Amino acid sequence: MMKKRISLFLALLLVANVSYAEIKIGFVNVAKVLEKAPQAEKAKKRLEKEFSPRDKHLISQGKEIKKLEEKLNRDASVMGESERVKLERDIIAKRREAKRSQQEYSEDLNMRNNEEFRKLQRRIFEAVKILAKDEKFDLILTDGVIHASPTIDITEQVQKKLLSLSD
Repeated sequence: MMKKRISLFLALLLVANVSYAEIKIGFVNVAKVLEKAPQAEKAKKRLEKEFSPRDKHLISQGKEIKKLEEKLNRDASVMGESERVKLERDIIAKRREAKRSQQEYSEDLNMRNNEEFRKLQRRIFEAVKILAKDEKFDLILTDGVIHASPTIDITEQVQKKLLSLSD
């Protein structure tokens, strides 16, 4: 929060010091760009492909545990003591393994999501920098802006530039 205030203060000082020179300012709604970025859809598909086998394995583990629990509920009264205890232990061990697998899956998926997000953010900032240079912007603002006039909103231009940078 303090960093944003300092950045805004520096931007205002820049505007004040430019005196009478005309400056070109733009605003980018990064959330909107992220939402519509073609790279985001590609990243989503890559993650689905990468994590699909593990997801299927987790589902399979769940089904196996459910079958064992059903067997225990159905046949417990006709099972021998040692057979029932063995089945109960097997269920507990499989639940533990499934829980551990689910936790690892969630952590790995979260880590990969963050990697893909950071990669996309870099592409967006690259698109903004290229657009700023091409269109001769002096200042481009993003998050933390309370109001931005549609006349300085360059979000659509950034989206178009991002399309040209598509992987």
